[in-house]
Amino acid sequence: SVGDALKDGFDGASRVMMPNAEMEVPAQRNDAAPHRVPRRDRYRFQLRPHNPDHKTPGVKDLVYLESSPGFCEKNPRLGIPGTHGRACNDTSIGVDGCDLMCCGRGYRTETMFVVERCN
Repeated sequence: SVGDALKDGFDGASRVMMPNAEMEVPAQRNDAAPHRVPRRDRYRFQLRPHNPDHKTPGVKDLVYLESSPGFCEKNPRLGIPGTHGRACNDTSIGVDGCDLMCCGRGYRTETMFVVERCN
């Protein structure tokens, strides 16, 4: 499915660096309007891997310039509330699961018994 393909691309995304300023400008073609760059050539520059030991990403690879900030700890400057004090599901392995949401800090469980009347 599309979601699986995107997840695979996301999991294999490569961190890249923008090329130097002189490399960003595509080579001008010698035609009647030298100041206009054809649309197909407008973004022809080579992204370099952040880690020189990694291969250069292909045209269909997902790439990113900066790592995402951590969402476990509170960061008011970025508007990140952190995960302290949030309710989690200790039986879930998904994003609502305690192992993931608590970022390895550990968590406390509470058991509550609720008595309700039946109709």
